[in-house]
Amino acid sequence: MAKSEAEVLIKPPKEKIDPGILKIALILVFGAIASQLDSTMVNVAIHTLAMDLHSTVSAIQWVITGYVLTMGLAVPISGWAIQRFGGKTVYMFSLWVFLISSVLCSLAWNPGSLIFFRLIQGIGAGLLIPTMQNVLVQSAGGRGLGKLISIISIPALLGPILGPVIGGLIMDNMSWRWIFYVNIPIMIAALWLSWRHIPEDQSANHKPRLDVMGFLLLSPAFAVLIYGISQISSHGQFLSAGVLVPLAAGLVLLAAYIVYALRSSQPPLVDLHLFRSRHFLASNATLFLSGMVMNGAQLLLPLYYEQVRGESVLMTGILLIPQGVGMLLTRSWIGGMADRVGARSIVLVSLVVTLVGSIPFAYAGADTNHFLLGAAQFVRGAALNGILIPIMVSAYKGLKKEQIPHASISTRIFQTVGGAFGSAVLATVIGQQLQGGAEASLTSLVHAYQIAFWWTVGFAAVCFLPALFLSGREQIKG
Repeated sequence: MAKSEAEVLIKPPKEKIDPGILKIALILVFGAIASQLDSTMVNVAIHTLAMDLHSTVSAIQWVITGYVLTMGLAVPISGWAIQRFGGKTVYMFSLWVFLISSVLCSLAWNPGSLIFFRLIQGIGAGLLIPTMQNVLVQSAGGRGLGKLISIISIPALLGPILGPVIGGLIMDNMSWRWIFYVNIPIMIAALWLSWRHIPEDQSANHKPRLDVMGFLLLSPAFAVLIYGISQISSHGQFLSAGVLVPLAAGLVLLAAYIVYALRSSQPPLVDLHLFRSRHFLASNATLFLSGMVMNGAQLLLPLYYEQVRGESVLMTGILLIPQGVGMLLTRSWIGGMADRVGARSIVLVSLVVTLVGSIPFAYAGADTNHFLLGAAQFVRGAALNGILIPIMVSAYKGLKKEQIPHASISTRIFQTVGGAFGSAVLATVIGQQLQGGAEASLTSLVHAYQIAFWWTVGFAAVCFLPALFLSGREQIKG
């Protein structure tokens, strides 16, 4: 008995990342940075694009919407492509697609050409992130997942920090085409590094055939759901045909895929049997809700500074830096802790800290001290790492190697849909609070954002329920 108690008291040793795996991780992350920067920079350039291309904001908005839709179409097929052609091949293919489409976007001559080239760019981005996750998790063999996932998260952290600042500088001083020019050297360097240093995949004995029926059901389901969700804020309500029709179509396609995948005799595009695991199901549910928390804040914070405080795009980007700094500083520490402690306790504590860091914005007015808001952002950013990284670790724990591509697709879908839903809900909340439209007073504007920030607090509170079922420390089966 004494021996077992002593074993329990011994802390598990810290796992060190193999230098070769670390090199692969950094190369993969470098290639993914451009797609994350590109998204945030394009968001701040919409008005300029509309003016320079002699179009309307509503038409140019398809530069963003179309990108998200084709990204959604590409995500589900990434798992099959990795198993069929190998992770390195698919990763480099996604880099080539993103590079070529970036060049084409920089040469766009009218709204239609820009939207079309962005559709191609979305395909590259849709393949890029899940492939990066898959290659790295399989290379690691289940060891040091927390630290590796903390490295994977770097592009998602740098995008919101640097994107608005770089985008603001470009809009103030250069042509909008530079938003796409900056991708070109990054992609070229990433392709060279990947070709030289990422090892070739071992040849698989079985090359899976594409699940065509699954692709025709799941990819459109994901894309149509994202489109329907994006229309919520445009229509200002949920009960609108423009919202309900695509949402219903997406849910019907999703239900059809579930029935098909569970009955199919051939390997499906995404293996739904993974959801039999309580930990995997809890991880995806928490990812969905945490996506609402994180993406909701990414929507609200810049709008608050621009509309309530009257800040410029560039200054807003600078004022958002504290949250990113908080995320960067805790990234490695949280990653190592997730490997040793397990996900559940870290996520629960981080949710409490996220609530504490969010509440000051629910009381923020037009003249609230910038240092107070910066400190709240820093605390909130530090805590968000403690939500995302351990959840991702929990999602991959205990999986066999062939299951990892399916997990990469699933986590990407749940996080993306949750983020889109959270942003749409908050945009709708603000719109419904502002009955006066453009004539709304500053007081009503402040009140609208305070209500919306209270909604983000609510999102974080709801996360507690699935977080209770997250995993402890398990190993991936080889």
